[in-house]
Amino acid sequence: MAVSAVRDVDVCVVGLGPAGRALAHRAMVAGLSVAAVDPRPDRLWPPTFSCWVDELPEWLPAEVIASRIPAPTVWTKTRHRIERPYCVLSKPGLHAALALDDATVHAGRATRVDAHTVELADGTRISAGVVVDARGLPTLGARRAASAHGIFVDAETAAPMVAEGEGLLLDWRPENGAGPGEPPSFLYAVPLGDGTVIFEETSLGLRGGMPQHELRKRTLNRLAAHGIRLTGTEPSEAAHYPLDQPPPRKGTGRVVPFGSRGGMMHPATGYSVADSLALADTAIAAIQSGADPVEALWPWRARLVYWMRMRGLFGLGRLTTEQSIAMFDAFFSASPRGQRALLSAHDDYAALGVVLFNTVAHTWPFRWRYDLVGWTNRNRWVGYPFAPADSRAETASADPAEH
Repeated sequence: MAVSAVRDVDVCVVGLGPAGRALAHRAMVAGLSVAAVDPRPDRLWPPTFSCWVDELPEWLPAEVIASRIPAPTVWTKTRHRIERPYCVLSKPGLHAALALDDATVHAGRATRVDAHTVELADGTRISAGVVVDARGLPTLGARRAASAHGIFVDAETAAPMVAEGEGLLLDWRPENGAGPGEPPSFLYAVPLGDGTVIFEETSLGLRGGMPQHELRKRTLNRLAAHGIRLTGTEPSEAAHYPLDQPPPRKGTGRVVPFGSRGGMMHPATGYSVADSLALADTAIAAIQSGADPVEALWPWRARLVYWMRMRGLFGLGRLTTEQSIAMFDAFFSASPRGQRALLSAHDDYAALGVVLFNTVAHTWPFRWRYDLVGWTNRNRWVGYPFAPADSRAETASADPAEH
């Protein structure tokens, strides 16, 4: 897969989400000729992106951080303070940091993406030494999913739950109105650095995901439990995507999938942007040397970590709320290295194996461990009949007096 001098460009990146834009930017910085393809290349990305501060590569400027949380909170049976700085990324700041001034950017849709050729709907044909496919994930269908519904609330209104500099990474307190016989979900809530806080009820691991109306109802229930009333004009955000996209096959002469399309979506958390940013230079170095970028990105240690994290995803998708709380309580009692191994480290298989074993071993009562490893209730929530949407329950005005 050596870069060829007879091609139009050294690298063509298809898809300019954060992952694709980062790879195109770093290829440009490394001196490679770059073409990039996206239907709307200048659009700011809709989702909210967050990560641990220590995951960000050193070449990114400080302006990419919109909000910094020194020690986020996790609520399980008790309150856990995670002594590891966390941040919300600034979409304008990140977009500006990943400038493509010296790249040839095509505003169009790719209709053919091959190992060395990209064709656009308008007939444009780009020949490249290496083609990188960073177009994101395919349709969800019945795959194991991350589903979330977020409501953006004025920071002053949100203060009873989330004050400035604070954040709720996972809030499992029984305040979302879901009963013990319903699929579990937790709250994620962080300040965004623009005067608002996002409150986002989240479900991980369910096949096909959890409906947006159900997640919205649970978010409103949590706000009401803390006396937070909304105006009804607050904007919202929806997320619904598969978690089980595997790492690609090795081999030269192939399209290189990158970002969430290339298996970098964390199967047990739904995070992918920080990993993509951190690994962009690894892919570029392989391209420059003529090596296989997929092999460089996915050595056996990283593939083993992915396999073990998939075991965690399978477990998440079959636990009850009580079991989820017990499991996370055990996990967040692990060492800082163990927590990093599950939450973010790309290839620390040894620490990950230890923390997964200890999480199962310390989850109590003992019989719940059978569900966690899949010996019982393997398909507990498959086909669960969620209640239909209720317009009264979905209104944006969460009046505590109504609950």
